[in-house]
Amino acid sequence: MRVKHFFFAILIIAILSACGGKTTEVAGPTAVPTPTQSPPPTMIPTLSTPLALLVVPADMDKAVSDLYQKTVYDLAQQSGFRFQVRNTLTPVDLADPTLKVVIVLPPDPGIATLASTAPGVQFLAVDIPNLTAGGNLSVLAGNSQVDVTAFLAGYIAAMVSDEYHIGIIIPKDNADAQRAYYAFKNGKSYYCGLCRTFYISQVEYPAFIEIPADEDPARYGGYANLLINEQKVYTLFVHPSLASADFLSYIGTQGVMLIGTSMPEPRPGGWVATIRPDTIKAIQSAWPNLIAGQGGIDVQSPLGLADVDPTLLTPGKLRLAQETLDALLAGRISTANP
Repeated sequence: MRVKHFFFAILIIAILSACGGKTTEVAGPTAVPTPTQSPPPTMIPTLSTPLALLVVPADMDKAVSDLYQKTVYDLAQQSGFRFQVRNTLTPVDLADPTLKVVIVLPPDPGIATLASTAPGVQFLAVDIPNLTAGGNLSVLAGNSQVDVTAFLAGYIAAMVSDEYHIGIIIPKDNADAQRAYYAFKNGKSYYCGLCRTFYISQVEYPAFIEIPADEDPARYGGYANLLINEQKVYTLFVHPSLASADFLSYIGTQGVMLIGTSMPEPRPGGWVATIRPDTIKAIQSAWPNLIAGQGGIDVQSPLGLADVDPTLLTPGKLRLAQETLDALLAGRISTANP
């Protein structure tokens, strides 16, 4: 009997031990690190890597200089080139056997002569006058499409002016200026069609005035006043051949809006926007030929909008102006027809 009680007690203890025993924790699955994307390989330049030089004057506006440097640096990186900046260019700089491309901004270091001494290097002169493209020298000149500039100026002027009261000042007896006037007029018509107004006016807009070639520039202001005061012009475009900084600055004091191809400093009052060659885009478009060793070409600068006053040419209007400019440059709009 006692034996039965003994075995029964052992059985109870075993059951209680199984039920109340310490629980062993089981670790969950070990976390596996998520593989991260490897960064793209960075080019490690060597002494044999092709070299591109950018020559900019030391006194250039820092923001402009930085933009040119970033542009050429990015192009060089994308093409596997090294990149260096110089403030001057001498024959010593051309002695590097890895040198392949040189881009030079004014003043002219004598680039025509230097290019002839380094036939294996492609040179691009940016806005340096009196140069002829040929051999290994390419020339990036200003945009000569004055009719495109005038058309866009007429379009923008009509867009920002009440009752389309716009005007243009041109040199007298100048065929290029006559084309600019008709392009300006067609730009206005492209924006507003017949451009009907609510008020009867004796003036047909765009109004224009011609300045004789022998006129004293100090008297140009009087011609502008005739358009502003007598013909009630609200927005003016001055032909580039007449648009001196002094003349534009004077117009800026007369309470009208201005569109031009080069903005003076300080900024004139009422300056809407500048329509000027986009040399950055031109350098980018010329780069493939330069690194391919194909030079001796004239590079046309596409036009671009700069110095925009967003209170006068609002973002929506700027978008329309940019779309029109793109269509002009693509040849989808003719400046000779409204």
